[in-house]
Amino acid sequence: MNIAPELEDRWNLLNKEARPGLIESLSISVTDVQDGMVKASMPVSNSVMQPFGILHGGASVALAETAASLGSVMIIDYKKERASGIEINANHLCSVKNGAVHATASLTHRGNRIHVWEIRIHDDRERLVCISRCTVAITPA
Repeated sequence: MNIAPELEDRWNLLNKEARPGLIESLSISVTDVQDGMVKASMPVSNSVMQPFGILHGGASVALAETAASLGSVMIIDYKKERASGIEINANHLCSVKNGAVHATASLTHRGNRIHVWEIRIHDDRERLVCISRCTVAITPA
């Protein structure tokens, strides 16, 4: 995992306080955390498939929102503020049957109360699978 040195303490504290949840259920792994950018990957396994044997769009959206929300958590004062996804859209561009998908979330707007992220998801062959935009609200804790 690659993490910006200035975010290491925050990342370690976040991991110490984290509870199991959807990230664990979908086997999402965070691979890179920088100020304004997060990368995460998810295996394309039976647990994230449609009945037709391809990656479920909802799993892609969960990966996208995970990366965006985590990105916001890493840049706010999370002892005083909370980050919550309030809107997400996604365009599913091609299907994936195996391997893994890799999300890169990039901050496009960093306001005091709203963050907007663009998330691009690629497969192992570097094909663009999904492009998403997620709006995260920053509220008092």
